Amino acid sequence: MPEKLNIDLNSPKILSVDEFEKIRSNIGADQKIVFTNGCFDILHAGHVDLLARAKEQGDILVLGLNSDQSVHSIKGEKRPVISQQQRAFVLAGLASLDFVIFFDEDTPYELIKKVQPDVLVKGGDWTVDNIVGRDIVEGRGGVVLSLPLLPGYSTTSVIRFIRENEVE
Repeated sequence: MPEKLNIDLNSPKILSVDEFEKIRSNIGADQKIVFTNGCFDILHAGHVDLLARAKEQGDILVLGLNSDQSVHSIKGEKRPVISQQQRAFVLAGLASLDFVIFFDEDTPYELIKKVQPDVLVKGGDWTVDNIVGRDIVEGRGGVVLSLPLLPGYSTTSVIRFIRENEVE
């Protein structure tokens, strides 16, 4: 793994919430901040498509990335497949993403409070009524969107394919 090879997996796009809060204070009122979140355990076309469409909803796209601890809690003991630093580094390489911030909790609720996005986006497997942080964003006059997913793409299906086909 890259960590064992001492490869630098840092990016100026990967921030702590405190670092983002400092940047947040310098973002103009005319710039829309879009927020989304997820595990992004094995990045695939569905993820890239959703992030590109999320970015189209505003000027700055912030991704709340579930930490390893959070993914383990939500998805089970065999996940994540890819470490949080590797996931963040790959995601930070996408043109659509401006910032990546880790969170340890099962939901990004506290992070959303701090980011204060104008637009909150999740994939179409979430109904707007069930999107965590909706109350925060709508309470500030923002918009909450559930964007359709690219059919046929999921991390679970990628993992299933690998297991069933003994791909190494």
